[in-house]
Amino acid sequence: MSDDERPRPHRRSTRGSGDDRGAPQQVPPTFEPSGRSRPAPPRRHGGPDPIVVGGAGRAPAAPTHPPAPRQPSRQAPRQAPPAIPRAQGGAAPPARTSARSGDLPGAPRPRRRRPRAVVVAALVLVLLLAWPLGLVLWADGRLEHVEATSGAAPTPGTTYLLAGSDSRDDGVIEDSETTGARTDTIMVLHVPESGPAALISLPRDTYTEIPGHGAAKINASFSYGGAPLLVSTVEGLTGMTIDHYVEVGFGGITEVVDALGGVELCLDQDVNEPLSGLIWTSGCHVSDGTTALAFARMRYADAQGDIGRAQRQQQLIAAISGEAASPALLDPRRQVSLIRAGTGALAVSDDTSVVDLGRLALAFRRATGPDGITGTPPISSMDYQPGGVGSTVLLDPELTPAFFADIRDGSLPPGPVGGLD
Repeated sequence: MSDDERPRPHRRSTRGSGDDRGAPQQVPPTFEPSGRSRPAPPRRHGGPDPIVVGGAGRAPAAPTHPPAPRQPSRQAPRQAPPAIPRAQGGAAPPARTSARSGDLPGAPRPRRRRPRAVVVAALVLVLLLAWPLGLVLWADGRLEHVEATSGAAPTPGTTYLLAGSDSRDDGVIEDSETTGARTDTIMVLHVPESGPAALISLPRDTYTEIPGHGAAKINASFSYGGAPLLVSTVEGLTGMTIDHYVEVGFGGITEVVDALGGVELCLDQDVNEPLSGLIWTSGCHVSDGTTALAFARMRYADAQGDIGRAQRQQQLIAAISGEAASPALLDPRRQVSLIRAGTGALAVSDDTSVVDLGRLALAFRRATGPDGITGTPPISSMDYQPGGVGSTVLLDPELTPAFFADIRDGSLPPGPVGGLD
């Protein structure tokens, strides 16, 4: 067999490959839509598409295409929502809320109305704060101020002097023989820097030295020189500087008690005394202003004289203080009535304000409470007659200075003190 007759192996054209001796480049089969596959012809680097050689003639090879992309699903894939950045500090993102007209981007947010209850509560709060402040300012403007304090160097603690004026000029006390003013009530209220508060009554007939007038009854100092001389006399007797002076008229006591609706007072004896006008049945009774005034002034029917009267005066002031602090006084009308009566009855020293009166009331309650001190200084005689001034009350000259020093320093224990030795 000649060489021309021998069968020749089928070769593919590698035109443009650059090297006919190399192995043909293997290309992965391509897939047609019909599902059948055919081997893809080797790609040439550059030049026209390759032509398949074989068969009776040359036919252009079907153009090659890149692999057909996978047909997408008719339903679009669900896209994940964008990630919400986590708030600084690791806090969880805010919960998604339902879409409302006010929550849409760019939509105006509806204005929320402030609840009516909040507005009402705010108004009530303003009134609750403004009313007491207004009362204080109004009461302070109604106070009568008088020159009283001496300007002496202060002593430890705070000392108040309470004087009850029995001036006949107001017509409350009918007495044609006595003119001018006297002080039936003289009380020293002291609040030490530490220790119990003390309320000490000085009997009106206490025999003591009056600056510029010699020795006499202590209440004569008020008649001689008014509040300033009374203050100086008490300072000389007690060794304590008076910080605040408060004078109460007897007419004012009547109005204050009536403004409170009466106060409860107790006395364990029957009384019918024409001089004071007190008619009393043994026991406790709610008294009006007129009865309370007679209760505080009566002394001739009392076996203890000035000591018994001092005790009843302290009881009356304690009853007024307690009633004034009762919840019933929350009624604004009663508050106005009480302030009108109280300020009309008071005269205070120039440097004393309504706030100081409030402190005085608190100190009075402390002194008359179970942890306070009440009473009189030590007394040697209830009928001391030095001549020229009648019957007087003589304080113990040896015990009295130390007594007031202990009151000043707060070193006395709570309880009743003083009286007859």
